[in-house]
Amino acid sequence: MTKISEARVLIVATDGFEESELFGPRQILLEKGAAVTLASLDTSPIQATVHDDAGKTIRPDMIVDQANASDFDALVLPGGVRNPDALRMHTNVIELVKRFASEGKPVAAICHGPWLLVEADLIRGRTVTGWPSIRTDLKNAGARVVDEPAAVDGNIITRRNPGDVEAFTEALVKLIERQEALTETSAVAV
Repeated sequence: MTKISEARVLIVATDGFEESELFGPRQILLEKGAAVTLASLDTSPIQATVHDDAGKTIRPDMIVDQANASDFDALVLPGGVRNPDALRMHTNVIELVKRFASEGKPVAAICHGPWLLVEADLIRGRTVTGWPSIRTDLKNAGARVVDEPAAVDGNIITRRNPGDVEAFTEALVKLIERQEALTETSAVAV
């Protein structure tokens, strides 16, 4: 088992991420002692949004091409509309998401972030949630869609909106700490 204070978590984002969906989980994980790394398409500062307005910026620690799933214990995919829409067009991002999933590591996608799980074909037959406007996309990708603050199915965690950050992050912490016990067939809504 990996203690959260020893965990290494990768966040992947680009311009247009929803501010609370990156900074919220990042702060909670850092406070619990996890090492958190931010990867993006390049190392220029990336711009958050707060709904449709400009938010804070943050400088990525590395580019996606430098990230290796075997170096981390979990992956976080923030939402916002533009962020996952842009990232899903990059095969290197999708391949990284697939590597985390194939290694059985927690993959946590927030709000519009599950679009990346659709692109990686990771939600077929799984129970997921997401922002209301992408639920049809999730269903069309073969997922069972629920309207819950967070849905956990095997190593996949999804959540609906910025108001669910704490529940989402706590679900991620629990999965990191029992990572070896994950199975593809368990499905629990929290």
